[in-house]
Amino acid sequence: MEKTIPVYLFLGFLDSGKTHFMQENLCDREFMSGEKTLVVLCEEGEEELDPSQYKGGKNVTIVTVSEKEQLTEQFLSEAAKKAKAERVMIEYNGMWLLNDLGQALPKNWQIFQIMMTADAATFDMYNSNMRQLVYDKISATEVVFFNRYDDSIDKMKLHTIVRAINRRANILYEYKDGSVEPDNIVDPLPFDINAPVIEVKDEDFGLLYLDAMDKPQQYDGKTVKFKALVARNPKLPKDTFVGGRFAMTCCVEDIRYVGFLCRWSKASTLANKGWYTVTAEVRAQRDPLFGGELGPMFLVKDVSNAKPPAEETVYFS
Repeated sequence: MEKTIPVYLFLGFLDSGKTHFMQENLCDREFMSGEKTLVVLCEEGEEELDPSQYKGGKNVTIVTVSEKEQLTEQFLSEAAKKAKAERVMIEYNGMWLLNDLGQALPKNWQIFQIMMTADAATFDMYNSNMRQLVYDKISATEVVFFNRYDDSIDKMKLHTIVRAINRRANILYEYKDGSVEPDNIVDPLPFDINAPVIEVKDEDFGLLYLDAMDKPQQYDGKTVKFKALVARNPKLPKDTFVGGRFAMTCCVEDIRYVGFLCRWSKASTLANKGWYTVTAEVRAQRDPLFGGELGPMFLVKDVSNAKPPAEETVYFS
């Protein structure tokens, strides 16, 4: 079995600061501790990496991909083998879709972290003119670094663009003097968590899943109504099923089924892979099915047949 190689993915458009950010990481003594690192550059900007500054620079191998067609599983596998890579850093071309990268990654490469840099002064223009490409990058990233920021730039506009696509990503603003400020703007959820019954729209299931799994105590005692694709597993207790959806995080290759553990005395009557509207009371509890951790258990009050949603795949955004 091939050893898993972690991948650090750097996103952003040309001259957004990706190279500078990668250089900072490669010069960071906490990040660079001797691992053999393959750096894949898919874009050539004004700034270039300076290997002479790296700690353990001899362990860093840089390869360049000038054309998207060059980005293949064979090319990447051979580059990693030649570098004896223990990890990979990819500076991805902002004009290429992430799905292309997903199809090219070797099977034993696992994306460990996704980061995006953006020029605060020009980002609104990119969003207006290249919306699909902006959505493609923001929807996958874990953090957005808005660099070259100053108080003349509308922070709320930048915040709104990111949050309309991805509600989980951290947002940081880097001023021209190098100081960094976190985004502390609080966003309301798209459903009323204080309603007698929290009714979740089909497109908002991903947000319910993220919020309830992250903060189960907030939903304790609440009643929630949502549409779900039911999964039944013989390894689960007979009165338990999973109510969930297929969700996409980065690209088509990353689609996975996510859902809530639901308890109902008539669980065995449900069709596996059937669509149902589920109404349940949430209990935040520690259960062996959560590995002993605190999690949201959905105690079902009602189940009814439902038609599949217009868009069966949900997004964490």
